[in-house]
Amino acid sequence: MADSTNAVPPLVAQLWGGNWPDADEANELLDELYYQRAIHAYITMLPALNVIGLRDGSEREFGAGYHVLPIWKDRMDSRAWVPTPNADVIYSMSYLDLKATGPLVVAAPSNVIGMFTDFFQRTITDVGAIGPDRGRGGLYLLLPPGYQGHVPSGYFAFTSSTYNVFLFFRTVMAPGPNGPDPAPAVANAERTRVYPLWKEEKEVVPMQFPNGSGKRIDMMYPTDTTYFDKLKAFVDHEPIEAITPELRGVLASIGIIKDQPFQPTEAQQASLERAVHTAPKMLMAMRLQGRPDGRHLYYSDRQYLHAWGGATAEFMQDSYLDIDQRGTFFQIAYSSAPAMAMHSINAGSKYPYAIRDADGDLLNGSNQYRLHLPSNPPAALFWAVTLYNATDGTMPETAQLMPSINQLDNVDTNDDGSIELYFGPTKPPTVPDKNWIQTVEGRPFMCAIRFYGSTIEFYDQTWRPDDIVKAD
Repeated sequence: MADSTNAVPPLVAQLWGGNWPDADEANELLDELYYQRAIHAYITMLPALNVIGLRDGSEREFGAGYHVLPIWKDRMDSRAWVPTPNADVIYSMSYLDLKATGPLVVAAPSNVIGMFTDFFQRTITDVGAIGPDRGRGGLYLLLPPGYQGHVPSGYFAFTSSTYNVFLFFRTVMAPGPNGPDPAPAVANAERTRVYPLWKEEKEVVPMQFPNGSGKRIDMMYPTDTTYFDKLKAFVDHEPIEAITPELRGVLASIGIIKDQPFQPTEAQQASLERAVHTAPKMLMAMRLQGRPDGRHLYYSDRQYLHAWGGATAEFMQDSYLDIDQRGTFFQIAYSSAPAMAMHSINAGSKYPYAIRDADGDLLNGSNQYRLHLPSNPPAALFWAVTLYNATDGTMPETAQLMPSINQLDNVDTNDDGSIELYFGPTKPPTVPDKNWIQTVEGRPFMCAIRFYGSTIEFYDQTWRPDDIVKAD
């Protein structure tokens, strides 16, 4: 019979032989835990900080208020630092604060492709063909969290989980003689009206539609420890219920508690500084290496990637919230709506994108590339191809300013209707100007293909884009 007089429980044996750690080691462990929690807070709160960056940059340039709706009337270009913007539609973006105004009515024009989201970028509702107005336009009523007042009939009424609401409308340009004509899309966007539900007409502040085009504007989320300061301000502003208790516990563990001072020690400040530099590197590593389950691949035989990784617009997989996929998405993009993730035929939009060429090599701005698009791209509205910086999804700034080509650009086509597009630091002499996008030499880039009004051929994969190849 074995002698058990010296036997100890396993954790006693594992942890310092049943003793306490010394004070120095205990402090090191607590510093490491604080740092790990800061990493977790960064990644899980990136959807909110992403849109806070958009709001703060916009309001610095254009001012704040429900009546201010900046519109990029001459299209958005690389001087606007925004994650994966679309230069091929007219953008209207504003930031509403239901805590300040109470319920707001938004009169949406017809034929908008848009959405309202809360400040975790969870969709409140799509607007347009996929929304309840079905592209006809209509009156949307946005109610603040916990609203107990009367809800009148006649509106598309929705309650937001956060006081802050992101309004994001896109209007489609018309064909012009030399390319897309933004004027009708701008005029349509300027029909938007926003006003408090209980104000009379004479009390409503008139709408302002400042032009965002041509301006150098930084709308990105912070890259220093102000990330956590802005997070603290957000936590203080929003109702407790806007953040789950478990995530509020993570935030509390780094000192971010609603309506309490946020005063990190010198050591904690150093950990926050380290986290805000390491967390985005971790997200980039995830994007580089891909998913073990392969859900990030759009096709079985192509390099194109799926930004949602097969999740819903809320980043739900079958049995879990895909926080890694969500984090990698909001590092380089903003806005996630059902119209982007559902298989909506002849409506909504799809965005396969590539970071590698046909050989599996990372796309690099020093090289020359060719992209072949077979005839009849599966887009009921239009298709577009845009290049972005690989790190953050901003547009690479070159002499071209707008690194995008779309269906209305009158590109040269082959006899069979297929299209050859070229990317590189200099234009090959035989390539038409309108079929070429300039890259930044030495800098990696991503290539996104957009299909607005994606058709059944896209979902059946009977139409697929060729991989990008190195050009001679």
